[in-house]
Amino acid sequence: MKKVQKAAFYGAVFLLCIIPLFVFLWMFMTGLKTQADNLAIPPKIFFTPTMQNFKSVFDQGHFFKYLGNSAIVALFSVGIALLLGLPASYGIAKYRMRKIGLVLLVARMVPFISYLIPWFIIFRALGLVDTYISLITTHLIITLPFVIWIMVNFFEGVPASLEEAALIDGCSPLQAFVKILIPVVRNGIFTASVLSFIFSWNQFLFSLILSGNRTMTVPVAVFQFISYEEINWGGLAAAATVITVPPLIMTVFVQKYMIKGLTSGAVKG
Repeated sequence: MKKVQKAAFYGAVFLLCIIPLFVFLWMFMTGLKTQADNLAIPPKIFFTPTMQNFKSVFDQGHFFKYLGNSAIVALFSVGIALLLGLPASYGIAKYRMRKIGLVLLVARMVPFISYLIPWFIIFRALGLVDTYISLITTHLIITLPFVIWIMVNFFEGVPASLEEAALIDGCSPLQAFVKILIPVVRNGIFTASVLSFIFSWNQFLFSLILSGNRTMTVPVAVFQFISYEEINWGGLAAAATVITVPPLIMTVFVQKYMIKGLTSGAVKG
């Protein structure tokens, strides 16, 4: 019976992993094909690979600049979300203000296009279109509620006795929060940070409307491979492959903490 359960478990894991791996592999293979190979029917499985599409990604535009813009926007939006979200989630968890947490979750679930027109009108009036300020501010709609919602569960799992002991030992509430509670919930912080970074990195709609030549991010840059005449499937796939590398590298380095954070969700006292 145990062998059957074990086989069923690994079979389910295989099915869950094979689909995203197949999609990524197909995207990478598309980037190695010529336009003629990509348009062939039926699709070519065996072909002569070429790196021309990857070369054209960096040759035809300021792609490194776009990567830098995406990194700046994502890192700052995640950093500000942590700066504001950690104290907020701690307060919600400590005083059991679940309704506020629910409101934040609903705000996160509202379609982003609902925010787009008001944001554009405000930033255009302030002269902030095509600035990092406008992009970082709008991306906080993505990162801040997500950080708060994840971290509430972690702070609720921290025993109240830890903070009480720190206060008795002479710590101020701020010192107890920074020196005692933050290290305890570090797995949750890693999880929230990486997932928020990925969501911000992949955000397309806000960047399409609020960015310009100076602050264009990589999702918008990838969109340039689509024109009225044709879709450059090879260049599109090559650019999409390139922009998946930074989040992938980040996930690999912090996967140990992410797994702990996603599986525990709280700290046992």
